[in-house]
Parts: sequence; structure tokens; C-alpha cells
Amino acid sequence: MADDNLSPGETKRAAKRSRARWFGAAERDIIALGIATAAIIMFVGTGGAVIPQVIRSLAGLGLGPDKALTNALLLNVALIIFGWRRYRQLSEEVRERRHAETQAKLLAETDALTGCLNRRSVGEATANLMATSAERGEVVALIMIDLDNFKQINDFNGHSTGDQVLRECAQRAAALMPPRAVLARLGGDEFACIVPFDPKRPETIDDLACALIEAVAQRSEVIGNAIEITASLGLTRSDFPRGDGEAVADAQTLLHMADIAMYHAKRRGRNRYFWFDAPMQNDLRFRREIEQGIRRGVRLGEFVPFYEQQIDLATGELTGFEMLARWNSPTLGIVSPEIFIPIAEEIGAIAELSESVIAQALEDAKAWDSRLTLSVNISPLQMRDPWFAQKLLKLLLEANFPPNRLEIEITESCLHENIAEVRTLVTSLKNQGIRISLDDFGTGYSSLAQLRSLPFDRIKIDRMFVTNLTDNSDSAAIVDAVTRLGKDLGLPVTAEGIETKEILARLMQYGDIKGQGFLYGQPQPASVTRERLASLDLLNEQDDKKTAIARYSSDLPISKAAGES
Repeated sequence: MADDNLSPGETKRAAKRSRARWFGAAERDIIALGIATAAIIMFVGTGGAVIPQVIRSLAGLGLGPDKALTNALLLNVALIIFGWRRYRQLSEEVRERRHAETQAKLLAETDALTGCLNRRSVGEATANLMATSAERGEVVALIMIDLDNFKQINDFNGHSTGDQVLRECAQRAAALMPPRAVLARLGGDEFACIVPFDPKRPETIDDLACALIEAVAQRSEVIGNAIEITASLGLTRSDFPRGDGEAVADAQTLLHMADIAMYHAKRRGRNRYFWFDAPMQNDLRFRREIEQGIRRGVRLGEFVPFYEQQIDLATGELTGFEMLARWNSPTLGIVSPEIFIPIAEEIGAIAELSESVIAQALEDAKAWDSRLTLSVNISPLQMRDPWFAQKLLKLLLEANFPPNRLEIEITESCLHENIAEVRTLVTSLKNQGIRISLDDFGTGYSSLAQLRSLPFDRIKIDRMFVTNLTDNSDSAAIVDAVTRLGKDLGLPVTAEGIETKEILARLMQYGDIKGQGFLYGQPQPASVTRERLASLDLLNEQDDKKTAIARYSSDLPISKAAGES
């Protein structure tokens, strides 16, 4: 295994030295064999002369044997014993060498952790199974298995726990494999099953896929921890027609198609399976274009901040903006974060993307009135970065932006991943003077104990409840409960998704509350936001800001809605 790290030149030299040692040993073995053969021939010759003389001497019929011939006979016996011992050693070396070669082949073709085949050998195994299955009138299905969110298990429970989960999943999958099927671990948390089946009975593969999903989803007990995991599966078959109408006859093509179907299953919610079909290829091509565009866009500064107004509903005053990232793609135009953020998180680009947009927003917000705040969302993946607080502080120092004007929004779902990490991060940010709000409150399952134990400065009601406030009694009850909870805990409340005057009037009944939504205008780029603030004298270099804020209040829908209510 250590030879994998050798350069091509070193590998050739090592092979040459190995051959030299082998040929040297072979030459010595030939010499030893020649000596033994000659000794046997000489033994026959000298023994024919010496042994009769020894017998006659013992019978008293003559003199003893010739001493020279006797010494030659003894030397021949010694040489024969030497040759026999060397033969036995040589046979033992051959057996050990064959065993070592068998072990080396086994290590090269199997995964050491699970005992399955590995990626290196799965191609040949698939090709062989396809050939033998074709002779029997069968086709081959390839099932790609990917464990969902396996990285979190490693991050939160340690790699030893992750290894045990992989072994259990491999054992459960192996127990379901029909005869002649092949199971391989492709690397990380990916497995492949190659299964022959009757093309007239494709439902057998569907049944197997369902059984695999159910088996993986069974809870595991590892070192006292209850581990729950799901799997996404992609399926394809060896007789699936290609674009040219010919059937697939390549193992790598099957792996590629099953991989596409597996990612389709992940995008559709995970914990399910999909058969490959032709449109998936186009979807994957588009996704790869998005991935490449994101990486290029981060490098070229194509991701820019847009700003949504935040209003004090009681006074109608502008209190700040929430920064929302947009992708100004040269080929796709303005791309919504609902499209690029999930992909950026999956490819590991979200941290760099987010930090670049936050840096731009801090520079923009420096020019605003000092009473206007800037709210920024962070990804749950950034919550796992132990250096995130230091990175954010560096951005504040580089922009010379006051920490007390920055508000970081953490989604409620983050509280369920690792409450200890969240508490450490929140405390670190609070110590720098940054304010923290709990975003999308009501969509998760936060407990009152978590709210009390974490030093949040604000609760934000998810827009899903606010937009249905006047039409849905359940949404109205949730909004009412959250606002009362905020008052009891001493936490200010912000309502997202204010889109109509009716919703605004209803929210004003709850007293001191902030709001944001399309009723106050769509999110705007930095240039438009700056022009708007300049026209209202709300930039740092302008005076008489209090008068400007009051005049701005009279232009907002809130004043009209207040009169109507």
C-alpha cells in the first residue's frame, strides 16, 4: 500500500530491484539443483563401488572400502541432504509468495473498512457480471447508494462512529443482495450494488431498492449514541438505450447514469430512489453549469447585496435593512438565492460567497445614517466553522463598521444540530457587540429552554405565517403566540412577509413590533438604496436626519393603514 505514494520513476526502480532479487534467487536455486543432481549421480557411482566393499568387509571376506571413495560417498550424502533441504525451503517460499500475492490482490480489490469491493475493482466486476448475465438472458441493474447527511455524523459524533455506521450499512445491504450480486463501496458514504435480473421483471429491483432504504433507515446504537440516517438511491440498467439508440455496454457509463439518478433523488427530498431517464442528463448539465458559475462568480464578484427595508410599525420609521444576496450572472441575469444558495452549500462555496457579500454590505452600510442597522443571514454550515466569529470580526475591522449596528440572523433549524456549538458562537458574537436574532421562528421545534439559554436579541416570525395572517386562523394564532412570547421573554419581534395593508393593520394591534415585506418595496441593489437614502437625507455626510426620518415615515403605507384601522 505504501507503494501508492511512489513516483513513476521510483516505482520502476523498485520493480527492477524486485526482479533482480528474484532472478538472483532463481540462479542460486538452479546451482543448488545442479549440485544435488550431480551428487545423486556421484552417489550412485561411488555407492556401487563402496557399499559392496563395506558388506564384504563386515562379512570378513575382504579388506575395508577405499578411504577416498568412502569420503566421496559421505560427501555425496551431505550434498543430497543439502539439496533436499533447499528444495523444501524453495517450496515454502513459493507457497508464501502465492499467499502474499493473493493477499495483495485482495487488499487492492476490496475496501478495508467494510470488506466490499472498492472503486478500483467495481468496473471489472460489473463488466464480468454483465457478460455472464447476457449469456443467461438477463440484464444488470446498478444501484447507487449515498447516505444522507453522513458528514454531520462524522462532525458531531467522531469518525469512529461514522466508520461503525458505514460497516453496519454495508452489512445490511449485503444481507439483501440476491445470488451473484456484487456490493462495492465507492468511497466515503457511497456504495454500489450490481444486480442481475430478468428484464421481464423490473419490479424485483424496485422491491430491492425499497428494502435497502428501509434497512439503512433502521436506528443504529453506536457507543451509546442512537444514530439515525437515511439513503438516496439512483438506479439504472444495462439495457437502457443511449442517445444513439444502442444499449449501454460500459460499466463506467452505468455508474455515471446511476450517479445522476441518485443526485436527482437528493434534490427531490432524499430518502428515496429514482430510475435514470434522459431528461435527468439535462438537469445535471444545468446544475453543473450553475456550480461552475458559482465558483467563477465568487471569484469575479458577481454576488452582490440587495437590501430590504425594516420598519418600526408603531412609528413608521425606517430602522434598517436586511441584506439579501443576489447573483448577477452574466449569462442568467439576476438569480434568486433559493436557486444558488443550496447548491453553494453542497459544493462548499457558501462560506466564501457569504463573506464576500457581507464585506460589500458593510462598506455600503457605512454610508448610511448611524441609526440604521444591517441584518445579515448566515448559513447553518457557517455555524459549524469554529473560526466564523473571528472571520466576521476581521470583516468589521477592515470595513471600520460598528459591531452594534450589525445583526446576525440564525435560522431556528440550527438549534437542532449542535446546541453547544450554537451557544459558543452566539456568546462569542455577543461579546463583540453584535446582536443576534432567531430567524424563521415557528418553523422548527425550538423549546422555551433553548430560547432562555441562548442570548438572542430578537425573534423573527417566518413569512409563511405572516402572509396567511388574515386568511388562516392557525397562522393568526401562531403570530399571536410568538408576539406574546417575545413580550414575556423581553425579546423584540420582527414580522417578515408584510405584503398587504390588511396584514399591516392586523400586526399593528400587537404593539411594538418591526416589520418588512413587499408592501414597503422590493429588495433593491446598493446603488438604488443609496439614491433613495440620499434623497431622504439619510446618509452620514448629510444633516438634519431626524427631520428626514419623520418625512420618510409620512411616505410609508403604515401611516395610511394606521388611519384606516
